Amino acid sequence: MCLLTVEMPTQGISFFFSREIKGRRENQISYLKISKLALAFAIIHSKPPGKSSKEYTEYLSKIVSEQDFGWKRKVEVLEAEVLRLRQELLLNRISPRFCLENRKQDTSAETLLGQEHINPTSYSSQLEDSGCDVCNDSAFDSLGIASDFHQSEHNVSKHWLERVPPLHLFHTSKEQSLTAPVHFLQCLLEIRKLSEGGSLQADFSQLENDSFTICNSVSQLLDGLTVFYNSPKFPAPGFLSEGVCVLISLITDTKLSNHVLKKCFKKMEEFKKNLIKIILRNRSVNRFQALHSVSQTLGLLGRNNILRNSLISLLLSEVRQFAEQLLQAHQVQSVYDIAQYENIFLLCMILEQLLQNETEESNISNSDYGEEEKIKFLKNLDQIILHLSDEFPLFSLYLWRVSVLLDSGRMQID
Repeated sequence: MCLLTVEMPTQGISFFFSREIKGRRENQISYLKISKLALAFAIIHSKPPGKSSKEYTEYLSKIVSEQDFGWKRKVEVLEAEVLRLRQELLLNRISPRFCLENRKQDTSAETLLGQEHINPTSYSSQLEDSGCDVCNDSAFDSLGIASDFHQSEHNVSKHWLERVPPLHLFHTSKEQSLTAPVHFLQCLLEIRKLSEGGSLQADFSQLENDSFTICNSVSQLLDGLTVFYNSPKFPAPGFLSEGVCVLISLITDTKLSNHVLKKCFKKMEEFKKNLIKIILRNRSVNRFQALHSVSQTLGLLGRNNILRNSLISLLLSEVRQFAEQLLQAHQVQSVYDIAQYENIFLLCMILEQLLQNETEESNISNSDYGEEEKIKFLKNLDQIILHLSDEFPLFSLYLWRVSVLLDSGRMQID
C-alpha cells in the first residue's frame, strides 16, 4: 500500500496563521471599541438630571474603585490568614510539644484580655523578652539597632512560654505587617534554641518540605522593615527593633541561616539594595538619625559571610560610581548632589567596617564573589583620589582607606 504525503510549504502555513491571528486581533479591537461606545451611550442615557456625563462617569468610576479596593483588602486578609495557618502547621510539624504549650499560653492571654482593658504598650516587657532576647531599649541606638547584639544573642530566658504576645493585641496594619512574621520566626528561633539545649525535640527537616511558608514569612518581615525605614518615626516602635533582632538572629544561626538563604537569597539581595537606595536618596533635613539606623542594619547583615560578600560588592559599586560622577562634575565645574555626597559617607563607613571584619577573620578570599567589582574599584582609583583630594579631602581619605583594606586582603590571598 502506497502512502502519499502532501507537504504544504512552510511559508504558506506561516502566512495562513499570521492572517488568522491578525484577523482575530482586529475583531478584538473592534469589539472593544463597540463596547466602549455602548458603555458611553448607557452612561449618558442613565445619568440623573442635574449631572453632566463627565460628573456621572467620575461618580461611577469612584464607586467601582472603592469596590475593587474592598475586595483587594478582603483578599489580603484571607491570604494573611492562610499564611498564619500554614505557619502554625509548620511549627506543629517541627515541634508538636512547643505548639501545644504555646496554645495554652494564648488561651490564658485571651482570658486576661477579656477581664481587663489592656493597652498594647503594657506588653513591652514581653516584647523585650522575645525570641531574640536583645530588645532592651537602653541597648539600642537610633531606631533600635543593638550595638552589643553579639553578647545579647546568648541570653536565653527560662520562661520561654511567656515570650510572644497574642497577635490580635496589635491594631494597625503597619504593625501587623511586622508582628505576624516576627511572631512565627521568633517561635522558630525559640524551638531551635531549646532543641539545641536538649529540652525540646524538633525536626527541622520539615523546613525543606514547606519552603513557601518560610519564604513568605521572611519576605513579609523584609518588606515591613523597608516600609518603616522609608518613613521612620521617633521614638522608634518596639516591634521595629524586634524585627531587626529576629532577622539578624536568623541569618547568624548556623542551622536556620542555611534554610533562609537557600530559599530567600534573592529577597535578601533586594532588601540590601533597597536599604542602600534609602540611604542615598534621602534628602530630608533631619535624616541622619534615621539613616544611621539603616546603616547599622546593613552592617549587621554583614555578620553572615555570604551576605557580607555580596554586600561588599554592592557597596563598592555604589561608591565607585559616585566617585566617578563626582570627578566628572569636578572636572567640568558642574553642580553635584550635595545631599548624596553627605549620604555616601555612611556607605563608606559600612564598607570599611565590613572589609576590616573580613581581614581580621582572614575570610576575604573564601570565595571569588565580587572579585570583579574589587578590580573595577581599584582601577584608576589613584587618579580619582589625586584629582579630588584638594576639593574633597574627606571623601578622598575614605577612598584611600578602602583601597588599603582591599590591597591588604589581596596580599593575604597571594
